[in-house]
Amino acid sequence: MSGFVSFVGSGPGDPELLTVKAVNRISKADAVLFDDLSAGPILAHAKPSADLVGVGKRAGRKSPKQNHVSKLLVDYAKTGAHVVRLKSGDSGLFGRLEEEQLALREAGFKYEIIPGVSSASAAAAAANIPLTRRFTSRRVQFVTGHDTKGHLPEDLNFSALADPDSTTVVFMGKRTFAKLVEKLEVYGLDLKTPALLVESVSVSVMVSLVPSIFDVIVPLVYVFAMVWVRLEKSDELEVFTVLSDLFICT
Repeated sequence: MSGFVSFVGSGPGDPELLTVKAVNRISKADAVLFDDLSAGPILAHAKPSADLVGVGKRAGRKSPKQNHVSKLLVDYAKTGAHVVRLKSGDSGLFGRLEEEQLALREAGFKYEIIPGVSSASAAAAAANIPLTRRFTSRRVQFVTGHDTKGHLPEDLNFSALADPDSTTVVFMGKRTFAKLVEKLEVYGLDLKTPALLVESVSVSVMVSLVPSIFDVIVPLVYVFAMVWVRLEKSDELEVFTVLSDLFICT
């Protein structure tokens, strides 16, 4: 079978953050199956004859089922096409990558994975802060804010998430963040921990420092994805305008 699939991480949305290899694959693809957050100017790299198919999932909206997306990938590959599966951020981070890999393997098709800039890295960069720091943050942990039903996962390691010596990044936590904060307080997280709220990372950026993690609960209504990072008390952060949706707290 000659069909081939490239899983391409599109980064947080800024086309200038695409890797050279990502642009190369998109420009040569016969079909591009893209997530909502991978649309816009990034798709301008596709050739005019390419099929552009939106398969993104958004909370609270009617979205394609995962088995439909996987079948679509296989169907395009069966035509002998070079297919790009364009995923926001890095496709290996909460991108349902494994389900689609499995479908291709079972159908006998080869694929490659091209990493992208994670929204966590982009958010930290937009705020001019590192994700790690000697002596105060030697560990970074990425966690999803919801399970398959949209609820806060009950099997999260809340003790680790409340660790004051780690950087914690919470993806897709808009709807469950208030409950997460309640859990983390039980496990020892100080609610006076400063927090950084970042929305639309790398497109029009809004990064704001809030007095405490507790104060983030109200603004979260406007956030899609979140990251939360440990900083030192001396750090001063400004309010910008950014591209993806993240929340960083320290």
